[in-house]
Amino acid sequence: MSLGQQAFGGSAVSRWFKERIWGLEHAFERARASGRAEDDTRLRIFFVLVLFVLGFVWLSVGATRAALFSDARGGGRIAPAGVSRADLVDRNGMLLAADLLHYGLYIDPREIWETEETRRQLLAALPGLDRARLERALRGQRRLFVMGALTPAERNRVHALGLPGVSFEPEQRRVYPLGASAAHVIGFSDTGGEGLSGAEAALNEEIRAAAGGQVPLSIDLRVQGALEDELWKAVHEFTPKGAVGLVTDVHTGEILGMASWPTFDPNKPGQATDYVRTNRAAASVFEMGSTFKAFTVAIGLDAGVATPNTTFDAREPFKLGYRTIHDYHAARKVLTLVEVFQHSSNIGTAKLAVGIGPERMGRYFDGLGLTKPAPVELIESARPLTPRKWDEDAVASTSFGHGINVSPLALARAMGAILNGGRLVPLTIRKLEPGAAVDGPRVMSERTSLQMLSIMRANVAGEAGSGRSANIPGLSVGGKTGTGEKYDPAIRAYNHERQVSSFAAVFPTSGPAEAKRYFVLILLDEPHGTARSAGYATGGWVAAPAAGRVIERIAPFLGVERQPELAEIAPAGAAPMGEGQ
Repeated sequence: MSLGQQAFGGSAVSRWFKERIWGLEHAFERARASGRAEDDTRLRIFFVLVLFVLGFVWLSVGATRAALFSDARGGGRIAPAGVSRADLVDRNGMLLAADLLHYGLYIDPREIWETEETRRQLLAALPGLDRARLERALRGQRRLFVMGALTPAERNRVHALGLPGVSFEPEQRRVYPLGASAAHVIGFSDTGGEGLSGAEAALNEEIRAAAGGQVPLSIDLRVQGALEDELWKAVHEFTPKGAVGLVTDVHTGEILGMASWPTFDPNKPGQATDYVRTNRAAASVFEMGSTFKAFTVAIGLDAGVATPNTTFDAREPFKLGYRTIHDYHAARKVLTLVEVFQHSSNIGTAKLAVGIGPERMGRYFDGLGLTKPAPVELIESARPLTPRKWDEDAVASTSFGHGINVSPLALARAMGAILNGGRLVPLTIRKLEPGAAVDGPRVMSERTSLQMLSIMRANVAGEAGSGRSANIPGLSVGGKTGTGEKYDPAIRAYNHERQVSSFAAVFPTSGPAEAKRYFVLILLDEPHGTARSAGYATGGWVAAPAAGRVIERIAPFLGVERQPELAEIAPAGAAPMGEGQ
């Protein structure tokens, strides 16, 4: 078979053409053989006309198909290769982020008939169009990109103007339908389809590999919404420079809610400053203040240094080396360990820490993960600032949350270990399957964990507790307040007017170690007291009430039912707190 025959022999259509062409050629040969040259000429003219007609029909069909079915009309979802990303959804399948088809606007000035009319109509149709970029395109010598991320509706509005020289190209754009909600945990990606922050960066390869599908995160939008709402209310009332809210499952390490204020719109990340885009839950470290007393008390119990009824003399300030340790609200009496916790006594906590000793205290802090970045998928997880040397001075300071700076995520993970039965599990932004077994090294005994649940419950439910403003009837809330004064380099000392105020809560505290249990953290960075808080900006006034309201709202979503409160508060020496005696 000749090369020409091979070219025509590929399909039924080509075979039809081949037969007709060979038939015409035979007709030409017969015309020449009969000596009728005029018939030969007419046949050749007719043949050329047929070819022109067939070509015109073919082009018309192609143009019609392009006009009716091409993605250029704006109805398709085909993206440029290599940039597609899977949808992000919450643990219940609610949409958090998705790829949607948008368009880029291009102008070729060589095809424009009326420059002024083109300028006027484009600016009217697209109010957000950059005038300087439009002018460069109109005065240029080649086709230029003018504007991206046009929605199909915007594209169709411009297309309807029928402007010569104006064209479009499809482009995939990441869209965040919740706007600023959950912005720091979701994060955002660039126009090339690469994640830059939050889950978008942390799970980048997984999201790209699952293009066309879904990647579920651990957060629950119902929990997230309640957390943000109550945190924003506290921010509005106490006007801090920053704020953090966290909700975690202490058994699985799943982050069910994460809020950082100020927040931003991931649809427009370039309009936010670095300060606003910073995830304060992961990327910022703070001296957490008295929330660290929960760790010191737990270590003292677990190491056998103290029992809930062990007493500490807090009648006078505690002198240790060159420094003197005072209580914020001095009780000026001998306190049991439980009362040390309830009164948030620096004196009693420091004396307990000295009894624990530097080596043992440092070992426990390492075991609780407080000396390393919190292991979580987020690339923003910050490294803590820890004492250079674990001596008595460092032990006394860190025992009540001074001299050590950790991220809220690191605090949440360590708190989980003393509340879940004693195992340190990693935090995660991935949704785990129901009933998934999550293990971690044992850092506390189960007995110590149950004792801490009881002590933290007493701090919220008892009349003398510093966290009583977080109490929600029937939900068995426990917790610890924290007020850490911030070090001020200008005065080379701690500034009493600048505080990090927080409340670390757990619910429900009742039940065995394996019962479902959740941790809630509310933190305000440099809040200001109000008339309602009697001018105070401490954790018990500004953070504990917000934590209580969050717990009340999210308990139904998490399947935690209110229980009758019958003799919940055990005396200092009663079980389970008395088990350590």
